[in-house]
Amino acid sequence: MVLRLSTLFLRTLREDPADAEVPSHRLLVRAGYIRRAAPGIYTWLPLGLRVLRNVERVVREEMDAAGFQELLFPALLPREPYERTGRWTEYGPNLFRLQDRKGGDYLLGPTHEEMFTLTVKDLYSSYKDLPLSIYQIQTKYRDEARPRAGILRGREFLMKDSYSFDVDDAGLQRSYDAHRAAYVRVFDRLGIEYLVVAAMSGAMGGSASEEFLAPAVNGEDTYVRCTSCDYAANVEAVRVPAPATVPWDDAPAAHVEQTPDTPTIASLVELLNEKHPRADRPWTAGDTLKNVVVVVRHPDGRREPLVIGLPGDREVDAKRLEAQVEPAAIEAFTEEDFAANPLLVKGYIGPQALGEQSPTKLRYLVDPRVADGTTWVTGANGPGRHVIDLVAGRDFTADGTIEAAEVRAGDACPIDGAPLETARGIEVGHIFQLGRKYAEALGLKVLDENGKQVTVTMGSYGIGVSRAVAAIAESCHDEAGLVWPRSIAPADVHVVAAHGKDEAVFAVADQVAAELEAAGISVLLDDRRKVPPGVKFKDAELIGVPTMVVVGKGLADGTVEVKDRASGERTDVPVTEVVAHLRAVVRG
Repeated sequence: MVLRLSTLFLRTLREDPADAEVPSHRLLVRAGYIRRAAPGIYTWLPLGLRVLRNVERVVREEMDAAGFQELLFPALLPREPYERTGRWTEYGPNLFRLQDRKGGDYLLGPTHEEMFTLTVKDLYSSYKDLPLSIYQIQTKYRDEARPRAGILRGREFLMKDSYSFDVDDAGLQRSYDAHRAAYVRVFDRLGIEYLVVAAMSGAMGGSASEEFLAPAVNGEDTYVRCTSCDYAANVEAVRVPAPATVPWDDAPAAHVEQTPDTPTIASLVELLNEKHPRADRPWTAGDTLKNVVVVVRHPDGRREPLVIGLPGDREVDAKRLEAQVEPAAIEAFTEEDFAANPLLVKGYIGPQALGEQSPTKLRYLVDPRVADGTTWVTGANGPGRHVIDLVAGRDFTADGTIEAAEVRAGDACPIDGAPLETARGIEVGHIFQLGRKYAEALGLKVLDENGKQVTVTMGSYGIGVSRAVAAIAESCHDEAGLVWPRSIAPADVHVVAAHGKDEAVFAVADQVAAELEAAGISVLLDDRRKVPPGVKFKDAELIGVPTMVVVGKGLADGTVEVKDRASGERTDVPVTEVVAHLRAVVRG
């Protein structure tokens, strides 16, 4: 059925919405695809719903083709399964919790590992039932503290989540590989540029984990790529190659020096070069050991101070740090916290006073670069005092290492040592080898071929269906509006009746639209009679259907104009041949 703008529930906007931060948010609202209902919550209008359903269709077709079976769980879920896995607490304030009239606790599902696991446990009990891969496409709910960027980071979103169930790890690997291949086909069909990068499993648990990222200037994820090999990883998953242990037999003894008014790395380096110059080269920020104090807030509300030691030329990357401590969260170490820990001298904290065996009892984790035998300048735990030639392993010992320092372009690839380059992207898919975390918590076991009970091993695989719409819009637009790939566009062809006073124009536009629909080509027809041609053209470019057909002045010569939205290329085609021409364009 032809979609007519004269009756379509649509209102385009000439101005950007005030709260729009990124192109996808701005254009999806302006073009009439979505409308804000509340912070992080959006209504899908008819055109937007068409695009959303097209993405959903592609995902479903590839899941089904891979042999995965679809089901659908409720969004309203009982508390008990999430208590058993610990996630009722671990999710903290991100969980929407509610009670029924009898006082029973429920939640709006942020993800469904527990429900998938319990359903398989309820129905299957033998190795003969496995392997199994099942999926759903369903709305999820997370109480984001700072919803932003329209549908990129919302409180309600549509997601495809699937789970594999296998008897052993070899089976899990096969299931993981099958899902990975299906994801490649999905994103290829969606016409989205993407990379597959190593990732952190985070609160999901498990071992192997990869993300499918759509490169985008406004992406929330930073990733790295090696300039030499095929290594690529989310910065959260980058592992810094630790330097080899350096012998310290001939290293000079550590000595404390007066360094007044040097609470910053820059002021310390300046004083060192003035008062304590090196013979071989000037001091740099990379010679200093910075000790940053944060608070880890655990899901049960407990606050734990944590000190992170890292080279002074690096900053702590908040997202990397949060990934290391999930499901806990990171908070600032406040003035009140310093007052409660008087052994910490702000600006002059040194590792000699840190660690679980120290007087402060504060956990102390260091960057892998702070390897045994490396020599540092760092705080001496007194105002205006630093220690020089402090050797890791000889003069202090940390409680462990942590990957929390920023990753920068030019850093060494952990595989071949070549320089890394950095970029930003939007996560549109994530696959995990969960292992047995949820199966063990919920008692999912089957009898193996020897009649012995074994715990099932699982994989988890997600695609952000609504997020994919925004990710595609982020990369598929120009200054005039959206430019949809044909695979998900709300229509194949946008027919514009360009002259409101010429009934022949409307008659031909109607005829072309009807013949295209009869040929299996979906059509958006601008048949508005009191709207000027210029407005129609602007709306067509804003809406972003991949092919435009303009029925206008050329009709006097028996032609219509066909325009490619992406390239801007225009072609005059005889009216009698336009359907055949467009069939060739659409079918490729």
